[in-house]
Amino acid sequence: MTRHEEQGDAGRPVGRRPRALKAAGLALAGALVLGAAAAGWAYWHLDRNISSVDINSALGDDRPPRAVVTPSANASPLPTGSLNILVLGSDSRSGDANQELGGGDSDGARSDTAMVVHLDAGRTRATVVSIPRDTLVTRPSCPLPSGAGTAPAYGAMFNSAYAVGGPVCAVKTVETLTGVRMDHYLEIDFSGFARLVDALGGVDVTTGEDIDDDQSHLHLRAGRHHLDGKQALALARTRHGIGDGSDLGRIGLQQMLVKALLARLSGAGLLTDPAKLYEVADAVTAGLTTDTGLDSLNELVSLGRSLRELTADRVRTVTMPVVTAPADPNRVVADEPAAGELWASLR
Repeated sequence: MTRHEEQGDAGRPVGRRPRALKAAGLALAGALVLGAAAAGWAYWHLDRNISSVDINSALGDDRPPRAVVTPSANASPLPTGSLNILVLGSDSRSGDANQELGGGDSDGARSDTAMVVHLDAGRTRATVVSIPRDTLVTRPSCPLPSGAGTAPAYGAMFNSAYAVGGPVCAVKTVETLTGVRMDHYLEIDFSGFARLVDALGGVDVTTGEDIDDDQSHLHLRAGRHHLDGKQALALARTRHGIGDGSDLGRIGLQQMLVKALLARLSGAGLLTDPAKLYEVADAVTAGLTTDTGLDSLNELVSLGRSLRELTADRVRTVTMPVVTAPADPNRVVADEPAAGELWASLR
């Protein structure tokens, strides 16, 4: 036995214990460093996924006023004021994933899904109002990145606003139609939506009639179904295989999907499953475009945490009241005063 391996009280060599502890400490430190590096990379990756548009700067002050926020009696680190968010589903992004799912390229951008999501003060309840893409509206002049502006149009298809002026014109047109200030903007593309549904393990829906739509490639019998991402996207796009083939039938399916997604998110156990949480977050952010007020992971997480008590049964889905357009039986216009009263309730 060497001088450095003297016996301890229990007859064990005492010189090796410090070396073993040191090795364990180094291993633990290495694991912590690697864990921190992995977490840092994950944050950087998710944050970098998000695309954004500076809508506030583009539109300036010529907009409806913001809602007055009443201070809460209970101090909370999370925002609790009412909020209006324009949510668009689009095929605007190019790429193999979108092309495979039927998405368009950047020269043929369309927004076939438009919903105004109103979060009540306290954020425990919400109203989701769908705007039919076939609605004829006054499309205002919208600023373009070049500094020029689009020409105003009267009796224009609602979804033409996105096609001619992107997110900025979509927001401007919605605010002109509703008189309601859009506090935020969220847009998700085809592949992002399909990836989100797949990351959640699919969604459960119940259809009240058979769906047979060759254009969306969806064929379902009436009843309960568990859909994967591609099937859920097809359901969101279906219009020719249900009802009278109009956009109003498709809106009903989209609203059913919104509630199915909320129910899935609530029951997915994301807070106790970091791997699943990352998969869902990656799916969401990869297909997301926001306004600059939501263009970081911190801001999106803060919004999500503020909705922790919002469940599917507390979400009301409605469609803007419309009637057939007098000049075109294939188009609709806002049904007044009912439409105006609905929008006034969200201000």
